[in-house]
Amino acid sequence: MAAMNPATLALRARYERVRAQTAALAAPLSEADAQVQSMPDASPTKWHLAHTTWFFETFVLERAEPGFAPHHPAFRVLFNSYYQGVGEQHPRPQRGLVTRPGLAEVLAYRRAVDDRLAGLLARDVDEEVLSLLELGLQHEQQHQELILTDLKHLLGCNPLDPVYRPAVAAPAGSASPLGWCEFDGGRVAIGHDGHGFAFDNEGPRHDILLQPYALADRLVTQGEWLAFIEAGGYTDPRWWLAAGWDWRRAQGIDAPLYWRRDGSCWSVFTLHGRIALGTDVPVVHVSYYEADAYARWRAAHDGLPCRLPTEAEWEHAAQRDEVDGIAAGHFVESGVLQPKAAPPPKGEPRQLFGDAWEWTASAYLPYPGYRPWAGAVGEYNGKFMVNQMVLRGGSCATPRDHIRASYRNFFPADARWQFSGVRLARDL
Repeated sequence: MAAMNPATLALRARYERVRAQTAALAAPLSEADAQVQSMPDASPTKWHLAHTTWFFETFVLERAEPGFAPHHPAFRVLFNSYYQGVGEQHPRPQRGLVTRPGLAEVLAYRRAVDDRLAGLLARDVDEEVLSLLELGLQHEQQHQELILTDLKHLLGCNPLDPVYRPAVAAPAGSASPLGWCEFDGGRVAIGHDGHGFAFDNEGPRHDILLQPYALADRLVTQGEWLAFIEAGGYTDPRWWLAAGWDWRRAQGIDAPLYWRRDGSCWSVFTLHGRIALGTDVPVVHVSYYEADAYARWRAAHDGLPCRLPTEAEWEHAAQRDEVDGIAAGHFVESGVLQPKAAPPPKGEPRQLFGDAWEWTASAYLPYPGYRPWAGAVGEYNGKFMVNQMVLRGGSCATPRDHIRASYRNFFPADARWQFSGVRLARDL
């Protein structure tokens, strides 16, 4: 029997690790926990388990498995998310109504597709199949983060403040006064450099002209955000975009998602349960509207014209510290499913990777020369390039090996259920 290609062997081992991590995230959940959908933007954990499996079945097995037959014909529609090129989809807001198949049957579906993928990878497969398999793994890692953020929203709706996982001790730290790291700007290269995996929206790499700028050396903290609240930041229209003010009033927004005031005390719901507000840890679960309003208020409060960074500024700053920054980042593997206080100052931006996705002032648009992938997977990113804002950096719910300086996340301006935080910037 011929030896398996080393690249195939490595990808097979990675497949097993990623799939096992998803199963581990779902393991503490009851059937009810995995079933319920708390809002249209969130999906049940059971659906995430099935959809990621559907991706491998539809884009890898259907293309490459001899004598392919679907595990269940109805799953093609039931667990399709938004791929029009594949066919019909079950309505997204109704995913929580699909009580059957049950969780046990979905887990059996996962095992069956895993076994079939193992059989496929027992022989040589072409580069296109390997590329689709890698895309499927990156896709599943995105859904690992979504399992946690969607589950947090679900548990956060429960007045009992249930614990998903017991707290793990985080390294001690306290926020130092906000510092600034200056960058000369000039003509710089932005976008993925072609080494390793990247989504299509990360390229092509291109030059851009940056004016001199500075980035805050850490994320905005909950204590700093509390000062914004106490100064009337949520009730003063001076700081708000018109659409943001209308959204805030319509939704009754007066604090970040998961914050609660009991008398003079504030608490925050986390995946480890409800805890007292920590003034030194980064604020998360704020919308772009809130982030922009905070930056405008902070500029007036400090007498310093600060703002949100552009995504090009953020990436330019992150490129110099990518390897060390990711190594020091605070990702899901730590077991601490909430941001932690910044480490001591080091003369470079801290917390660029891990802890929180960082809102930028950049609309999610294609780079010059952008071309989506061919086929149905071309719907992955390109068709969402409207009415979205870019976030950078990765959060405490992101897998460590899923993130890089060129990674472009994107959400609507009113989205709050992700671990989205704030880093300030200013012109020089």
